[in-house]
Formats: sequence, C-alpha cells, structure tokens
Amino acid sequence: MDTELQRPLSFRLSRRGERNNQHPYATDSDCLDADDGGGFLSSRRLPQDNPIKIMWKQGFIRLVFVAGILWMLVILVGLLFHVFSCQSSFSFFSAICNKESKVFISKDLHGLTPKAEHRCPIPLASDPEKIVIPDGKTPDVIVKGLTYIEEEDLVNNGSHTFPLFGGNQSWLQREKSFKLKPNMKVHCGFLRNGGANMNPVDIEYVKKCRFVVASGTFDGYDVPHQPSNISIRSKKLFCFLMVVDEVSLKFIKKNVTVRKDRDKGMWVGIWRLIPLKHLPYDEPRRNGKVPKILTHRLFPEAQYSIWIDGKMELIVDPLLILERYLWHDKHTYAIARHKHHKSIYEEADANKRRKRYARPLIDLQMNIYYYEGMEPWSLKKNTISDVPEGAIIIREHTALNNLFNCLWFNEVNLFTPRDQLSFGYIVYRLRGLFKFFMFQNCEYNSLFVLHLHTREHSSKVEWIKSLSEFKGNGSSMKESLRRIWLVDSLSKES
Repeated sequence: MDTELQRPLSFRLSRRGERNNQHPYATDSDCLDADDGGGFLSSRRLPQDNPIKIMWKQGFIRLVFVAGILWMLVILVGLLFHVFSCQSSFSFFSAICNKESKVFISKDLHGLTPKAEHRCPIPLASDPEKIVIPDGKTPDVIVKGLTYIEEEDLVNNGSHTFPLFGGNQSWLQREKSFKLKPNMKVHCGFLRNGGANMNPVDIEYVKKCRFVVASGTFDGYDVPHQPSNISIRSKKLFCFLMVVDEVSLKFIKKNVTVRKDRDKGMWVGIWRLIPLKHLPYDEPRRNGKVPKILTHRLFPEAQYSIWIDGKMELIVDPLLILERYLWHDKHTYAIARHKHHKSIYEEADANKRRKRYARPLIDLQMNIYYYEGMEPWSLKKNTISDVPEGAIIIREHTALNNLFNCLWFNEVNLFTPRDQLSFGYIVYRLRGLFKFFMFQNCEYNSLFVLHLHTREHSSKVEWIKSLSEFKGNGSSMKESLRRIWLVDSLSKES
C-alpha cells in the first residue's frame, strides 16, 4: 500500500490509460477479472455517492414528507375552526361566517374570502299559497305625515325655462328636507303641469292595486319580458305594471302583440302597459327614474311594490320575494348591494371610465357630496355598502320609505340620473334613521334573467368629457346645461 501511494502521478495516469484502451469486445466481467481476478465476488468496492450527499437526499425527502403532513393538519384545523366558529355563540367567532358582519367584510376586502358567486341559492319559502300576508301596515314612527309641494312659479334664467316636474328646490329647502320631523312637506316630482301624465283609464285601473310589480322602458330600449314561475295566487293579487313612453309603445306594438281590454287598457301578456305623456326630461335615462324611484307617486294606493328594470325577466314568485326580503325579518325596504363597488367615489370613477354619463356632471356631484361630508365607504360605517344594485327595489310604502324615495329622486333631478351615486348619500344624510336590508348580489342574480337592451342609449350627454362640449350640440344637451346653471345658482344661495 505504501509503495502504491508513493508512485509518481504519471505512472498512475498511464495505468488508467491502459484500462481505457482494453480490447473493444471485452466484457464487463473480463474487465473486473483483469483488475483483481475476483469477478463479482471480489472485495473491490463499487463507486458510491459522498456520505454527505446521501444524508442530504434522505433529509430532504423527510422534510417534504413532514411538511406535507403539517399542511394537511393546518387545513384540517382550519376546517374544524370554521365549523366551530359558524356554530359558536361567541359573536366574534360567529361573525367570521356571517357575510353581513364587518369581520367577514374586512376579510373580503383583503382577499381572504372565496370569490363571490354569480348566483347563489335563496332561502325562499316553498309554496306561495302558504305565505301569510301581514295584517295592516308597519306603523309610522319617525315620520308620520308626508305631503308634497305641487305648486311653484316657473323659473327662467333669461335663456332657459326649467321644467316644473322636479320643482325649483332651493338649497335651503334641500337642507331642511334631510332633518326628519313627524310631519314633512317636500319636493317629490309631479308638480302641476310638469308632465309625466297618465291616461284616465290607467289612473282608474291602478287605484285598485295594493300589490305591484312595476317596470318600465323608455325610448324603445326594451320589450316586456314575461315573468315565469308565477303562482295563481300572485296573478290575482299583484298588478304587473309596465310604464312606457310613446316611443317605446310604438316599438312594442311593432315587435310584440298588444291586446286591448273592454276599457281600452293595453296588455302584453301579464303586463299592463301604462303610457306616460309629456315626458318631463329630454333624457330617456332620467325619465326612467320617475317610475323607478317615485313608484309610490305613480301608484298611490299601493302598499307594497317590487321594481325591476325593463331588461329583467322575473323568475321568482313575487309573494316569495316579499316574504324573503321584507316580512321574514320585518324589513320595509330591501335592495341588492353592488357586486364590485362599496364607495360612491369608486362607482363614479367607473361611470366615467365606461362613459355612462358626462364626466363634468359626475365630478360636480361628487365634489359637492365630498364637501358636504360624505366620506368613502370604510369599515367604520354602519352600512354594508354605499352603492346598491338599483335594478331591483323591494318596498313597503311607509311614510319614511316614501320620504327617502322623494329625497333620492330630488338628487337625481338635481344632479345626474346615475341613481347609484346618490342612494348612499341620502342614507348618510338621514344619519342612520332610515333602515333598509341590503342583500347579497348573488341573490339578486338568482331572482332574474338579464336580457340585453335592444340598442345602446342614445343620449349624447353620456359621452361628454368637458363642459366646452355642451355648446352647440343641439337639444339633447339642454337639460344638462340647465342642471349646471341650477346647481351653480343654488350653491350661491348657500
């Protein structure tokens, strides 16, 4: 062994060269025999990995195995904690599962909850025939008496005469309308000679309507979509009223069958058509807010109403809707929350990006709201969201609810017809006295089938980017020019 170690390096390299230059047809066993003559029984050791490398491989495999076990344990513990928290009597733990709680909302804001479903099951009663309708009306506690301003002088600024429908509400009157009293008198549209007139035959018909499903279409954007899954009881109990303008009435007559009853009332399937004459605004979108928000004024005898946009097809019995969203938990006003936005300022930015309305008018409205103390939505607020999905509104026509709708409409009349921007503002101004149920957006999508409009909205004002573009664009801009002048003059009063 000592002599082997002492041999020069050149001698050892030559020995390796001799091994590599063996006969090309020599077998592996021949090579082994030539080396030590021992074959497979030779005591010569085959090449092996470094002991440290072997230990590292074995340690890594153990590490992966242990990590997998720990990860499964974490998932199991998380599932057990979720089940425990959902059934716990402790408010903090139960709030983790409650989608209405601030704990859950905070998790959702930080992306710690599963992605929201588009549609989800609704805990509806199974049989409309077994629904018990409450006796009487919900007592009026805060506001007991509500009347409306219906007579005013016409306003003229020298070049434009304002429509009278929404009234000439001063800034002081606007401020006073937010201070609730037992008896109140406010602007609420329908000033005398202001337009939005119904036919006498329709006025008589709606007097008998206590339960109403209302919808509307203006400027020929939609045709009536027939509701499905309507029980015989609901067909007898509800009036299905579709408010239309003359353009939409012509469009409907051209595309679907319209029948007349013996009183000359017009019908499309289950829908009774309610034409409005002398529309108060030159914007179809703003005209559509009259039946949507002021349902209690168009149909004053109604105690309950369900509003659905004209593009929606109702697929749930209206009695089940009232039982789920009003009667079951003793609510009087219900509306869906917006799927994406909680702050009106986020919604305003989205409207501008998508060209849903004139950017200068949206900015004007948001600047005034911010100046008046309307903060962006946060967990500090008492509301789940400031932005509703306005395509469905479920209401009992109490005095306070009617007042809320009047105040909401006054903002639409004063600023932009994007009603989602002003809903949360009215809630803010009423300082928590107005109670409502804002349900999940996925439930909203389970109540209806959404249809596309027959065409895009035609109002040029929706594409305006600057005030200079209002000039010289024809009659479609007059309403917005009036509105800018009105807001400017009212702000000077304050």
